[in-house]
Amino acid sequence: MATQAGHDTPARDGGSTGKSPLAGPDDDGAPTGLRAPGAGLTEIPATAGDLAGARVIDLAWNELSELPGWIGGLTGLRELRLDGNRLTSVPDLTGLAGLRALHLDGNRLSAVPDCPPGLETLFLYGNAVEALPERFGGRLRHLSAGGNRLTALPAGLWEETGLESLNVAENRLTEIPPAIGRLTRLRMLDLGHNHLTSLPSELGDLPLTDYLYLSDNRLTEAPAWLGRLDRLAYLGLTDNLLTRLPEEIGGMAALVELRLYGNRLAELPRSIGRLGRLRELHLRGNRLTALPATIGDLAGLRHLDLRDNRLTGLPEELGRLDRLATLDLRNNRLRRLPDGLATLPALEKLDLRWNKLDPEGDGEPEPLRRLRERGCVVLR
Repeated sequence: MATQAGHDTPARDGGSTGKSPLAGPDDDGAPTGLRAPGAGLTEIPATAGDLAGARVIDLAWNELSELPGWIGGLTGLRELRLDGNRLTSVPDLTGLAGLRALHLDGNRLSAVPDCPPGLETLFLYGNAVEALPERFGGRLRHLSAGGNRLTALPAGLWEETGLESLNVAENRLTEIPPAIGRLTRLRMLDLGHNHLTSLPSELGDLPLTDYLYLSDNRLTEAPAWLGRLDRLAYLGLTDNLLTRLPEEIGGMAALVELRLYGNRLAELPRSIGRLGRLRELHLRGNRLTALPATIGDLAGLRHLDLRDNRLTGLPEELGRLDRLATLDLRNNRLRRLPDGLATLPALEKLDLRWNKLDPEGDGEPEPLRRLRERGCVVLR
């Protein structure tokens, strides 16, 4: 019988509470699963017989360093959660015809285990995997393989046309092939923290809705095809080498959050004002010297971060941002503020530190005095 860490007796009770980690029973009296996440286990606290009818095993965040071979014979298993253990390998699971979800984030795996063809969800984030298998089963919907040691992606991955989310961030990828365009159901894509210098135009044909992460790569331009992603809510392009944005970016009609900090942008396109649903715009750490007047057309904007740029002035049109709650202007080159700033009805915090504003009268610029009077927090 397997034992729990620090005990010499069988660990059927899953801990000191006396409550069994075995779930169920079903109509036949057999346990339907095993749930003991974060219980300090070094071995599975059950036998193959105990789990013959199990549908779920959740042993995440324990101290498991190996699994018994019999786990590959639990033919009723539908979900196996083993995140946050110390596994260096996993037994052959190809016989688990009913398995739909396999969670292996945060282990020490160097290779992807053999999986059944019906698998729909595979999480491998934060291991030491150097290559993905050439073929999956054809039914994958969610694949997370970020935080590994991948240098390329296999051709077979692009045949998984049912994929809805793909995370290959924090690897060593240098290119993404045009074949990614075959993933016609993809809603979420994370390519951040790799070594990418360019992206295929086929990405613009994907039906992305939730997010597209491209941060911390080596991209020198934001491609025009971004404008075709008119259903995308979140775009992250931070910490690249971008010097400009295309006018086509105004076509991203559903965008709610746009993160561009840590680039080399010297100006924004006028089309930025067409992003009518945008709530957050992050531009910290660029080389902006001015903003287009169309910035005032961002009617839904709540948060505007312009810290660490080279702004010498602000357009009066900023005063039209009726929903703006936070405006960060730290460390720019501002001398004066537009009068319209004082009329922002929703502004709660204005940060102007590390600018050198020209004094007016008693030293407080009029827009700041009026903002303070109505309760806005002004830092300078």
